[in-house]
Amino acid sequence: QITSLVRRAALTQNDNHFNYEKAHNFKVHTFRGPHWCEYCANFMWGLIAQGVRCSDCGLNVHKQCSKYVPNDCQPDLKRIKRVYCCDLTTLVKAHNTQRPMVVDSCIREIEARGLKSEGLYRVSGFTEHIEDVKMAFDRDGDKADISASIYPDINIIAGALKLYFRDLPIPVITYDTYSKFIEAAKISNPDERLEAIHEVLMLLPAAHYETLRYLMIHLKKVTLHEKENFMNAENLGIVFGPTLMRPPEDSTLATLNDMRYQKLIVQILIENEDVLF
Repeated sequence: QITSLVRRAALTQNDNHFNYEKAHNFKVHTFRGPHWCEYCANFMWGLIAQGVRCSDCGLNVHKQCSKYVPNDCQPDLKRIKRVYCCDLTTLVKAHNTQRPMVVDSCIREIEARGLKSEGLYRVSGFTEHIEDVKMAFDRDGDKADISASIYPDINIIAGALKLYFRDLPIPVITYDTYSKFIEAAKISNPDERLEAIHEVLMLLPAAHYETLRYLMIHLKKVTLHEKENFMNAENLGIVFGPTLMRPPEDSTLATLNDMRYQKLIVQILIENEDVLF
């Protein structure tokens, strides 16, 4: 069995503060009044565009100093305007959680009342209701009410979860690891394929890895109710393949060619979640 003890140990150590590394999101900025660089402590000269400011945490530095600032951005909740369409690591660091709270809330709700729902994740909920859930999370964060009294149809919650993943600027399976996952899926020997997939999983940023791990544990639970919901790992792979991974270049041909491998990757992750994570 493959174990990822090193990764687990690292995640356990980080449980208290979730020290996921995050690069700063610097943009050129014009400062009013005198300003000093928070990296080198020297004055920022000029009348306009004197330096750069991190849009996520507000750090102000010289443009040349920005190259040397470590990946220690601690996003400020006041600067994060929304939950959907927000970088995954930025969101979890701003909320100081292990995973995006959208994922936790939706999965909790689905496991409480939807595991036996026929066609779970395949059947669509009403688009306008899914948009309502999205707006509730953007507005209220983890206080958003997605209970059965407001959204009796569990497919709306499942749809909101899928939409969250689709809206991510960097997919859960990142652009950097995409081609490595596709190559791993093409290996014909099942043991070697599993080993290769495990190696690529280790390359994911910590917040992405943890979110994927949590989702796969959930989807495995969904497959345990296949008799009622008719959703096995292959069906879920068809639904979640293109939701969790997209090719870096927006090419329809690449997407079509890779679809069966995307499905296969998710199917293997679900079936082997206890071994791979």
